[in-house]
Amino acid sequence: MELLYHKAGTKLHNCFFIQASAKKINGELHFLYEDIYMLKKLDLDKFISTIEIGDIYVDFDARTGHNHGTKFRIKKNAFIKLYDIFANY
Repeated sequence: MELLYHKAGTKLHNCFFIQASAKKINGELHFLYEDIYMLKKLDLDKFISTIEIGDIYVDFDARTGHNHGTKFRIKKNAFIKLYDIFANY
């Protein structure tokens, strides 16, 4: 688990998470930014518990007859729960 946590931490150590809704107006895509979070300090215990409850899961991405690799997916509503520090802007 620690190896997986450290691998995720190289990509997710500190980041921003933005929640937005999208719609097309006259064929052009527009976004309404609803919440912006600054996330810091990915937490190992929170990471493991998020896997245990199923909010992080494995995606064997083999669509369209071609293997696109194996990925870990995080449910949107669980993303901010992985961090010790977060600020909402």
